[in-house]
Amino acid sequence: MRRIGLAVVLIFGLTLAPLAGEAQQAGKVARVGFLYFGSRETGAAPGRYAAFLEGLRELGYVEGKTVIVEARFAESRAERIPDLVADLMRLKVEVIVAAGSPAYHVLRQTAAAPPVVVTVTNDPVPEGLAASLARPGGNFTGLTDTAGDLTLKQLELLKAIMPRLSRVGVLTNPTNTSHRRQAGQLAPMVHTLGVQLVRGEADAAAQIESAFASLARERAEAVVFFGDTFFSQQLRQIAESALKHRLASIYITREYAEAGGLMSYGANLIDNFRRAAAFVDKILKGAKPAELPFEQPTRYVLVINLKTAKALGLTIPPSLLLRADQVIQ
Repeated sequence: MRRIGLAVVLIFGLTLAPLAGEAQQAGKVARVGFLYFGSRETGAAPGRYAAFLEGLRELGYVEGKTVIVEARFAESRAERIPDLVADLMRLKVEVIVAAGSPAYHVLRQTAAAPPVVVTVTNDPVPEGLAASLARPGGNFTGLTDTAGDLTLKQLELLKAIMPRLSRVGVLTNPTNTSHRRQAGQLAPMVHTLGVQLVRGEADAAAQIESAFASLARERAEAVVFFGDTFFSQQLRQIAESALKHRLASIYITREYAEAGGLMSYGANLIDNFRRAAAFVDKILKGAKPAELPFEQPTRYVLVINLKTAKALGLTIPPSLLLRADQVIQ
């Protein structure tokens, strides 16, 4: 009987051992960094930060109990990012969700940085974040905000509204390393649309008005601008300058049309931030970012501002209005 009792105790103990380990693992509180190049307001107002937190909740995480999110906002000041990254490193975050090329650049240069989930990028390969979309091969994974040549599609939308459009301004940020590449790729493509490109540059709020004035002097009739965290902080000023100089305009985020721009056409970035939570979950469970493919958007959202169209004296074709996901009256 004594032997039988000892055997039962041993079996019971062996059964409980893995359960105790699982309970300990389940009780672990994950620490996640959230690094946003823009301001807290521009991260919160469009719902991007909230979407990321919602994505975590949908996966079963409870803030303060199973996960702690350390959010840092650079307020569009690149010089602040190294200190913010160092702060997150001191807190020993296990993964960082990041937004903005300046943030990616610093994280690339940071020794022993944790895995990084990218939320917005035109193409992570030329930006040096991945060897390929399918197999990043490094410390970065996440989501892109374009699939194929988005800017060419935006020009086609402008052309649908302005069939005689012949000169288009391209507003770029000279500090964004991807903009020169994008402009170079776009130049030979636009000939199929019968338009010529003229360039304007701005990397500070004080330069935006002069950049639009320059485009107007170059007889541009419309303007497109590439995705950029700085531009995303200045949407209202950009929309107002475009309207002041009588330029039809289009950008990638719906907030631009809501701020007074003529149109927006691009990925739903709220979904990108929500989906970033799934990448975090996989990494916390042991997945390596090098083996997690980057995701591209599967659909784009078209928003048209009819009030701005009227102010510019433009008529939106009914077929385009039917195609729009949102029409602002």
